[in-house]
Amino acid sequence: MMQLYDYVLSGSCYKVRLFLSVIGQDYEKVPVDYYPGGEHKTPTFLQINPLGQIPVLVDDDLILRDAQAILVYLAGRYDANRSWYPEDPRLQGEIAMWLSFASNEIMNSSAARLHDMLFYDFDIDKVRAAAHAAFRVLDDHLTDREIMGKQWIVGNHPTIADIACFPYVALSGDGGISLDDYHAVRRWISRVKQIPGFVVMPGIHHN
Repeated sequence: MMQLYDYVLSGSCYKVRLFLSVIGQDYEKVPVDYYPGGEHKTPTFLQINPLGQIPVLVDDDLILRDAQAILVYLAGRYDANRSWYPEDPRLQGEIAMWLSFASNEIMNSSAARLHDMLFYDFDIDKVRAAAHAAFRVLDDHLTDREIMGKQWIVGNHPTIADIACFPYVALSGDGGISLDDYHAVRRWISRVKQIPGFVVMPGIHHN
């Protein structure tokens, strides 16, 4: 059975768990004692992912690191309708752009969360400011989409772009980042929570 090396408080692991639930795919969770155990840096784990990062997906003889790469793989292999990662090259390009945004700019929200919750040594003012800048970009984009009658980041229905961007936006309060000024983002968060198969994690609830 497919295995997901997972840490329950990780937003990156959560986006994979969320997508697996949405597409109804069975898998086995392999808990990783990320904090305080540091299991992701042990020799045993480094044989699985030499970068010492989670999540990692193992499916038969395939080992994949990076949450965004995992989402692309899962959508391509297990979504028979190809709705989550459409075959249209234009949509794929747009999705790739937002996957990159999720793994870069939005991760400033993750850094603020790690600072506040796990005491990581980040410049908290800098990462919060960068997260706000990213959220402004996302909010402006979603506002423009709503004006056009669109509800999702790309296309006419939710895609892996929404799944990839969602966790660390929804968890921003853990890092002392308010979403009060991002009205379109908050409406989008509510829509994501209505997707069939939606599951929660600590800090993210149904309502």
